[in-house]
Amino acid sequence: MTDSHYVLLAMPDVNGYLRGKALSMNAFKAAAEHGTVMTDLLLALDPVDTPISDYEGFGIRSGAGDLVVRPDVETLHELTWRPGWSVCLATPSWRDGSPCELATREVLRHALEGIRELGYETRAAFEYEMRIWDAEGRPLSTGISYSIVEAGRYHELVSALAPALDALGIELTAIHTEAGPGLLELNLAAREGLRAADDAALVKLAAKGVAETLGLRASFLAKTVPGEEGSSGHLHLSLWNDETNSFAPGDGPDLPTPAAQAVAGMVEHLAGASLLLNPTVNSYKRLVPGWFAPVNASWGIENRSAALRVVSSSAQPERCRIECRRPGADANPYLALAALAVAAGEGLRRGAEPPPPVVGDAYAREDLPALPGSLESALAAFRADGELRARLGERFSDYFAVSREWELKAWREAVSDWERERYERAV
Repeated sequence: MTDSHYVLLAMPDVNGYLRGKALSMNAFKAAAEHGTVMTDLLLALDPVDTPISDYEGFGIRSGAGDLVVRPDVETLHELTWRPGWSVCLATPSWRDGSPCELATREVLRHALEGIRELGYETRAAFEYEMRIWDAEGRPLSTGISYSIVEAGRYHELVSALAPALDALGIELTAIHTEAGPGLLELNLAAREGLRAADDAALVKLAAKGVAETLGLRASFLAKTVPGEEGSSGHLHLSLWNDETNSFAPGDGPDLPTPAAQAVAGMVEHLAGASLLLNPTVNSYKRLVPGWFAPVNASWGIENRSAALRVVSSSAQPERCRIECRRPGADANPYLALAALAVAAGEGLRRGAEPPPPVVGDAYAREDLPALPGSLESALAAFRADGELRARLGERFSDYFAVSREWELKAWREAVSDWERERYERAV
């Protein structure tokens, strides 16, 4: 156990935001042994903390009863930027002791078990592009990608963030500037499936917390400024069997069978999965041609214009993987990984064959199936994808769809500055 005074017992909500409460060390030890309680309203809050009143069986309309929450003590880590405090992730269950199938960490566990039943273990790595502003609201860099000079502007932040991530058990393998003012990319080491998503959720916590101590502001919004690069949350996935990467190339030129089948499943289900990979109204403002964000169901070998980039190298077989370039930095990492694992698993189960790989610019290919370009169309695609919903769990899928409908309702009721500026005089 840590010597911290308080432990932040946290679980990711539907948006991936960590919610919970601070426990004294004695209270945490008791929770580790017997569990503690938190309101099930945590499953039914929107991004601005408004209760989602469209839910009936839990949340505000059922009296906001208790969940039983148990710490996963192996995730207990100190927060270097908040001396005397630690964080620990938690597993909730319903009051009767049954698993809480709506909790997004549990959704991922279920998806990974589906891959395990096929004989594989999942490894994944996230890379996040985040925007950083100083105390006056100025971006920390000018927007030159891979700039060695401008990377130095993040020296103070990275110098504090690296030990913070190390204390959380997270390996930061690389950073570089991106082609947007204040845009910095963080590359995380590959981990087994659940650990990879835990790392991603904790990276967001650490980045925002460390930045705040330095008078900076960090954001993972998918599209912050029109006409500039958005913030991606690319996800790298590989499947392993007996410590061997099943995506590693064989003697011939073709993809190994598991990789080809996984690609086929992911291409087929990318449209429906978009609701989980791109879960906000803002997400789709990043997904436009010309900004390195994929707009069609495509794959290619080492092709960054495609939605799925297959990295295949006989020299480093452990690094062979599928990179999904569709997710934004705003995606819940547990749900993004769950969606891709389920899609890959469907391809493996059916022995599916992928379409031909894209060679050249995938954006210029009008013959490829378009992916949803709005939250409304993503919701429709998700509802039409019965296989994806069933593998994620029908109750969870209904729950998540209601949360996205709630976002659309809030967006339709909002009146923006753009609308006032564009129409007020003309009409």
